[in-house]
Amino acid sequence: MSSVIGTYGHGTENDFVLIFDPTDQLNISESAIAAICNRTTGIGADGLIRIVKKSDKWFMDYRNSDGSLAEMCGNGIRVMARYLVERGYQPSGIFPINTRDGQKFLKVPDSGDISVNMGQVSQEDGAITVEQNSHLWQGYNINVGNPHAVVFINSLEEVGELKNAPHVLPTSAYPEGVNVEFVQVQTNGELSMRVHERGSGETRSCGTGVCAVALAAAVHLKKPLPTTFVIHPPGGRLEVELDPHSNAILTGPAVLISEHDLSPYLG
Repeated sequence: MSSVIGTYGHGTENDFVLIFDPTDQLNISESAIAAICNRTTGIGADGLIRIVKKSDKWFMDYRNSDGSLAEMCGNGIRVMARYLVERGYQPSGIFPINTRDGQKFLKVPDSGDISVNMGQVSQEDGAITVEQNSHLWQGYNINVGNPHAVVFINSLEEVGELKNAPHVLPTSAYPEGVNVEFVQVQTNGELSMRVHERGSGETRSCGTGVCAVALAAAVHLKKPLPTTFVIHPPGGRLEVELDPHSNAILTGPAVLISEHDLSPYLG
């Protein structure tokens, strides 16, 4: 087969391999995606983004590192937007990208941080608990188009290793799995967090997870909307602005790093 070139990039160290496939020609198997994202034998990434154009609209076909489908990725969509502008496929400014969680509008300057309107973040009914490293915490069930369980803890050191998915109850709340965020409130009011993403494991950052953390923090800290939080995943700094209707604007960096021939992974 002819060469298929992938571009490696990241947003706050949440990293991705992007494939430009505007005519929707490539059918990449789950096993091929897992091989590309493997950090030992592949390129290494938290997920793969296939950039498609459908009905003259950009579409983000996002897959987790194990090849499974995901509805939305807040860091990934900003990296995709950087790719489109930097490579000349899209003028800078405000433009939409379609996702499995609907259409998202982004504000993309020629350089610097990128903002994306993530849409409404909502708290689901019912209490949830998260068990990890012999600790048990009550938390918040948050929907950002994909599911999140957010818990507030005294210190991120309590989490221990996050090689395996934390145990979340009730299992009926998350029939397709869940992203889990552990949050520590700093003395200056900013938030630090760690995240275990379904289908990817612990990642350095998670865009939808940061938005989930922002709404959970507003509830947990009894902060009325609108409000803004500065949130620090391990990979960097992100800002989430919540409007009076809990719509979230996520702002942060997105950079492209290198090019790779993916043909050996695609058969």
